[in-house]
Amino acid sequence: MSPADWLPFLSELADRADALALRWFRAAGLAVHEKADASPVTEADRAIETMARTLARDRHPELGILGEEQGEAGAAGTRLIIDPIDGTRNFVRGIPVFATLLAIEEAGEAVAGVASAPALRARWRAARGAGAFRDDRRLRVSRVGSLADALVLHGNLGTGEGGAPAGMGKLLERAGHTRGFGDFYQHVLVAEGAGDVAIDPVMHPWDIAALQVIVEEAGGRATGLGGERSIYATSLVTSNGALHESALAVLQGAA
Repeated sequence: MSPADWLPFLSELADRADALALRWFRAAGLAVHEKADASPVTEADRAIETMARTLARDRHPELGILGEEQGEAGAAGTRLIIDPIDGTRNFVRGIPVFATLLAIEEAGEAVAGVASAPALRARWRAARGAGAFRDDRRLRVSRVGSLADALVLHGNLGTGEGGAPAGMGKLLERAGHTRGFGDFYQHVLVAEGAGDVAIDPVMHPWDIAALQVIVEEAGGRATGLGGERSIYATSLVTSNGALHESALAVLQGAA
């Protein structure tokens, strides 16, 4: 299958995930548990991932699966990567900035991805060689070429989620403007050209895979803090490309 051939399947998964997420969003009595890393998980997270695994086994039994809540299963050559709710803390507190992230990985490379945010009524999708879109609008990153003119986006800067990179304070000082959106949203804003650089210091493959392909197909770059381009980097910096090296240099304390 070509990368774009996976998008109808990912979109069907996203449709079903949206329905499940909205069933529990802002619902009274939502069951929330704390995982070993102190992050929250809800019955919605678990239901979405179970649904995705069941549908994948039915439609594409050849696929391996990697999910945030239930780990790895099946072959690793081509697999579905699932983050059932990215932004679970937002979801729990009734903040509508959360999404289901779905990606297809082939030989370590994310080749197709969907980020679906039902409470925002928005969906982003991309496949290698086929471009990136928000709903039906083709996405392109910004052309901002100077950090002094840039809008830099970031997530939590406190110690509760790993803390900020060493050079974060300096980067925020040099940026023309900053906003603290966090989670998937800051990275799709970079893909849309609404933001210029976005930083997440602690990430996992299920956080990165869909976002990497969306940002790159919009013309941007997506790497770890060390500059490594991999969904297995443990951090994520996305940018319009023009600002990437300068932002990394500041974050690494080299500029």
